[in-house]
Amino acid sequence: MTEKTTPKNKMTWAKAFKEFIWPRRKTVLIGLGLIAISRAAGLILPLQSQVLLDEVIPNQDLPGLWTLLLLVVGAIALQSVTSFILTKLLSVEAQLLISKLRAQVQRKILSLPISFFDSTKSGALVSRIMTDVEGVRNLVGTGLVQLVGGTLTAIASLVLMIRISPLMTVCTLVPVGVFAIIALKAFGKIRPIFRERGKINAEVTGRLTETLNGVRVIKGFNAEEQENKSFESGVDRLFQNVKQSLTSTALITSTSTLLLGLASAGIMGFGGWQIIGGELTKGEFIAFTLLLGFMIAPIVQMSNIGSQLTEAFAGLDRTEEILNMQPEDVPEERPIRLGSINGDIRFENVSFAYDGDKDVVTGISFDAPRGSVTALVGTSGSGKSTIAGLAATFLTPRSGTITIDGKDLSKVGLSSYRQHLGVVLQDDFLFEGTIRENILFPRPEATEAQLKKAVKAAYVDEFTDRFELGLDTVIGERGVKLSGGQRQRVAIARAMLADPRILILDEATSNLDTESESLIQKSLNELVKDRTTFVIAHRLSTIRQATQILVIEQGGIAECGTHAELIAAEGRYFELYTYQARI
Repeated sequence: MTEKTTPKNKMTWAKAFKEFIWPRRKTVLIGLGLIAISRAAGLILPLQSQVLLDEVIPNQDLPGLWTLLLLVVGAIALQSVTSFILTKLLSVEAQLLISKLRAQVQRKILSLPISFFDSTKSGALVSRIMTDVEGVRNLVGTGLVQLVGGTLTAIASLVLMIRISPLMTVCTLVPVGVFAIIALKAFGKIRPIFRERGKINAEVTGRLTETLNGVRVIKGFNAEEQENKSFESGVDRLFQNVKQSLTSTALITSTSTLLLGLASAGIMGFGGWQIIGGELTKGEFIAFTLLLGFMIAPIVQMSNIGSQLTEAFAGLDRTEEILNMQPEDVPEERPIRLGSINGDIRFENVSFAYDGDKDVVTGISFDAPRGSVTALVGTSGSGKSTIAGLAATFLTPRSGTITIDGKDLSKVGLSSYRQHLGVVLQDDFLFEGTIRENILFPRPEATEAQLKKAVKAAYVDEFTDRFELGLDTVIGERGVKLSGGQRQRVAIARAMLADPRILILDEATSNLDTESESLIQKSLNELVKDRTTFVIAHRLSTIRQATQILVIEQGGIAECGTHAELIAAEGRYFELYTYQARI
């Protein structure tokens, strides 16, 4: 998966406005209204300070003082109420958007082809789903509204300052303008740093997930220190990236402190000069100074918000990259929808290569009619799993055609095909939860009778009857609390409950002891009846009853026939079978 951000994947203000802000325009407008009221109420204090010094105190107007205090307290109360409503309204809306966006990204990721997952760490994808989308809260939440509100406050303060003293206002605008130019250029440089941070964070998270999942291997090889160093290296890369962004934001903050401090010093000089000359009252000077604070505070706040928005856009760039990826099941490219199927599968001169490299399988042709069992045998890396993956639609042929009941499988909607598919893998995946939940996974609506039939057929009850909670026993992450044979029987029961028309077995009895294997072999014989079955076989003794055996060598079919025919031919299958028999 490329990390390069193309123009299509780059989040712009126009795209962000269209996708995130415009659909929530009513909420955002209410927020803008509240922020306008809050900021207008905030201007009461500096304006009334001028009245206090220039009118109330000189005239010893006590009633006027009480009126002024009531007005200021009312304005402060109004600010507090609007601020509370604003935060609650927009923060909740932002979190709702984050949850929806996470669900959208997760849905899109699950729609991508198997090849994407083969080349991407699961931990990195978790980071994509959970972390990258969080920045959107600064667009819909209080961040953007505060940015707009801060701008309005700064403009209103500026107008009032000009009315008091145009000369002192000019003194403030020069350093503020310089600060704005520096900030804009700095934010442009920070965005790639944030984008790189997302990439590093995904890599570190991915490695950490692998470490936790492989803890038994790590401890078994005494490799804890090796993993610690690997993680520390990733964390250090993350730290160096954060240090870069902190340096940039610190530069902005310190520049604002310097320039705005110079503006304040200039105001003191010009203000004092004008007061001495009788051109400015003390009340006007105090009001101007307070208004300057009201203008500067939003500008400093906007620099922080600008940093947050820059980080948000960097995360959304990466989210856009995911959302713009091509799913594996495109209705326009796969217009055929299957209802009930017979289950006749045909390979016609099929070839396949990973990532455009040399073909892994070449010129594969065979028929697998309904009710047949096609066994794939051969040495490791010969192409057996690739052929099974093609039959499962996990892979798409580079050339040639695979058909289901005469229909080109590359034109068939994947969901309509896979509803008829069942798989039992050599190292089958079980979900954290109970045995019952894992068996019911393909058919949550199955009845208790159907569940018990699958449990009995796969001999799961042979060990669950010994558990205190039976089928409701929690098996831990990836079924770690069960033995390999027990996990395999749960996986077989799951496939039996799914009742698929097409079945793929990757050495389904490999993790079983001899006694369990004989029991499961009987249940598998029942399972494969009237189904189109593909068996990847390592122990050749388990496929003697197969309808046809394909001997795969170097990506091609070296031999094809029944067990008896291939033994009689004394070819490659004969060599493999007799070699295993001697072992």
